[in-house]
Amino acid sequence: MDVSELFWNASLEELKRGYIEEKNVYTCLLCGKKIDKGVIYPYNDVLYEAERFIRIHIELSHQSVFDYLLGMDKKLTGLTEHQKGLLDLFYQGKSDTEVQTELGIGSTSTIRHHRFALKEKERQAKTFLALMELLKEKDEYAPAFIPVHKTAKMVDERYNVTEEEQAEMIKKFFSNGKLKKFPSKEKQKLVVLQEITKQLKVNHAYDEKELNQSLKKCYEDYVLIRRYLIEYGFIDRKPDGSQYWLIK
Repeated sequence: MDVSELFWNASLEELKRGYIEEKNVYTCLLCGKKIDKGVIYPYNDVLYEAERFIRIHIELSHQSVFDYLLGMDKKLTGLTEHQKGLLDLFYQGKSDTEVQTELGIGSTSTIRHHRFALKEKERQAKTFLALMELLKEKDEYAPAFIPVHKTAKMVDERYNVTEEEQAEMIKKFFSNGKLKKFPSKEKQKLVVLQEITKQLKVNHAYDEKELNQSLKKCYEDYVLIRRYLIEYGFIDRKPDGSQYWLIK
């Protein structure tokens, strides 16, 4: 199960803490890093057991779970940039007066209104989650859709692909791990790119030449594949193109 699938299948409590506990490891839901149980990890001349160290990893690599979630695409959070800004300031412990001064909008009563609107959004979200959980128990015809990539830059109809359709597309476009042709339809592109990422190393920084060589093993036009992997949010790179890495 990949990180995006783990992320979307996690409980609310697991999402809040940013990791899940599995049989022998703790897995970061934000990047997929695994911390083995039973191992003592050193950091800043202090030794930490595994669960404490996964929390340190989240602080060092992602600042906080709150910051990571807030930075996700609007289609995944349902939040406007204005709402994100307000939540960020509230999370910092700012008072209504401080928030109003920093944003330079309205009055303190305006900020209180925004707090109320966010609480109303929370109530709506809880109700909707309860409805969907109840629906799962009754909807025997609901198809299993492929998970949305957490760093997807465009969350739209192209993700309307079932696991059965995904398997058919992979069979159609791949032969012995090599891509036969790059599809023109967006849904097919998504599935193809997801499959190609399985051949890339996790937590590894590629230089351009190494990445090109890895992609060329899968498809001759590696430049095309590299461009689409970036465009779809599967890999990221430094501004100067000196390093590329798989986003998980």
